[in-house]
Amino acid sequence: MTDLKPRKTSVALGNFDGLHKGHLAVINEAVMEKHNGLLPCILTFDSHPQKTLRGSAPKKIMTRSLCEKTAKELGCETVRIPFEEVRNMTPEEFFNEILIKKLHVGFVSCGFNYRFGKNGAGTAEMLKKLCKNAEIGFRCAGEVLYNEEPISSTRIRQAIEKGDIETANNMLGRHFAYDFEVVHGDRIGKKLLGFPTINQIFPEWHIIPKNGVYASATEIDGKLYPSMTNIGKRPTVGGEELRSETCIIGFSGDLYGTHPEVRLLKLIRTEKKFPSLESLSQQLKNDSETAEKIYNEVFR
Repeated sequence: MTDLKPRKTSVALGNFDGLHKGHLAVINEAVMEKHNGLLPCILTFDSHPQKTLRGSAPKKIMTRSLCEKTAKELGCETVRIPFEEVRNMTPEEFFNEILIKKLHVGFVSCGFNYRFGKNGAGTAEMLKKLCKNAEIGFRCAGEVLYNEEPISSTRIRQAIEKGDIETANNMLGRHFAYDFEVVHGDRIGKKLLGFPTINQIFPEWHIIPKNGVYASATEIDGKLYPSMTNIGKRPTVGGEELRSETCIIGFSGDLYGTHPEVRLLKLIRTEKKFPSLESLSQQLKNDSETAEKIYNEVFR
C-alpha cells in the first residue's frame, strides 16, 4: 500500500462485502467529516481475510469495479491493503502503522462488531480508546435492521440465491448488479427467437442468483435501459453453460468486450424447458412486456 498524500483522512473500517445498508452507516460517518476538511476513505483488503485464513471465502456480492464506483458516488476514496501485510500486527501496530503513519487519520468509523489485529484481538471498544488517546475522532455505527433482524452479507447472499432479489435490494439499499465483460454467444436469441441478448459469464468467486428470468435495468454509457435477463443454462436449446443473457429493450449496438452494468429488479419466473422454440419465443414476448412494466414502476 502506498501512502496517501499528506492530508488528514476520515477512514471507514470494514470488509465492506456488498456495501449494504449496514456498511453505509459506517461509511456515512466518515463522509460527514468531509466538512471538517478530511478526505473520506474506505479502508479494506485486496482479498477476503477468510481466503488466507481458511483457504476459501464467501462469494462476492459486488465486483471490485462496482464497489469502487459506488464508493466514489458516496464520496469516498477506496484504499486496499494486502491482508498478509497486516494479519500478524497487534491492534496497536495496525492503528499506528496503518491508520496513523500511512493514512494520516483524523477520524475513524467502524461497525459495532468490527475486529482488527492478529486473531481479531482488537474490538470497536479498543479502537475507541486508541483514538481517544491519540486525540482522533471516533464513531461506532450500530446494527441496521431489516425485518427486525440485522442486515448482513450472509442474509443478502441467501436472498440472491433464492431469487428473492427484492429483499436483497432492500438490504443493499440499491439494486444487486454486476458488470462482467460481454462475450460472444451462439446468437440463438437473435436468430431464432427474435430477442437479441448480451452474454455475461459469472466468475466462480461471484454469487449467482437463482436460475430464472428477471426484470432488469442495464446501464450503458451512463444511460439506463429497461431489460430482461435470463440466468441459467437455457434447457430448451440444449445449453450447458450457466450464463446471464440480457435483452436490452430500446437499444441496438455492439457491446462485445464492454462491461455494461446489469441491475436485477425482480424475478419474473424460474427457468424451464419449453416444448418448442415457438412457445419459448411467445413466453419471452410476455416476459419482456412484464419486465418493461416492472422497470417503469421502479423508475417512474
